[in-house]
Amino acid sequence: MELERITQALCRAVKRLRFSPPVSYVYNPLEYAWKPHARYLQLYGRPPKEVVLVGMNPGPFGMAQTGVPFGEVTIVRDWLGISDEVAKPKSEHPRRPVEGFNCRRSEVSGRRFWGWVKGRFGTPERFFARFYVYNYCPLLFMDEAGRNLTPDRLPVADRDPLFLVCDRALRQVVEDMRPSLVVGVGGFAEGRARKVLHDLNLRIGCLLHPSPANPHANRDWDRIADRVFEELRVRIP
Repeated sequence: MELERITQALCRAVKRLRFSPPVSYVYNPLEYAWKPHARYLQLYGRPPKEVVLVGMNPGPFGMAQTGVPFGEVTIVRDWLGISDEVAKPKSEHPRRPVEGFNCRRSEVSGRRFWGWVKGRFGTPERFFARFYVYNYCPLLFMDEAGRNLTPDRLPVADRDPLFLVCDRALRQVVEDMRPSLVVGVGGFAEGRARKVLHDLNLRIGCLLHPSPANPHANRDWDRIADRVFEELRVRIP
């Protein structure tokens, strides 16, 4: 499976990178949560797709726990049907333990995102027949206090090598999936997609990130998502 090969190559590439302060902890769920991620690829990663949705990077209570993009635990387990074994990162922050599918914290972004998908499509099979969800960067970064550090806020010397390998993987994923549309979930993901995919014959759009840190996302995000796809001329059931 080409997607699995691309993902494993990305995992090896990011493992070779080193990060400077303020980064104190780096979680790579492609490594310690490979089993559920591989299951996600096997179940839902068969090309071609009409639309590829691109997120930024794992959240501490989403993909960092389940290995699935925007992977809020109950949605991944009960709706996507994935509940494989999750190990531990090599260095774990005491305030951000990886508990896998035993994690009781809910990732709001993932709950909103997959809640919209479930509400509109009903079944995973109906959604993934046309769509695929991918995270641009597979790593979660935290400072000494356990605060989340997004990739765009890393020091330039750390950011550039990271973006190089993530750009390459994004292009390979899109070439494998052969979509007509790539949608960045948030402005960062849209920007990377435009930079990396500018010479391919496809459209690129942007969906407001469902994070509760974004005030606009707290006002009926489902309707916002409906409107975005309507403007992009994508049929939503």
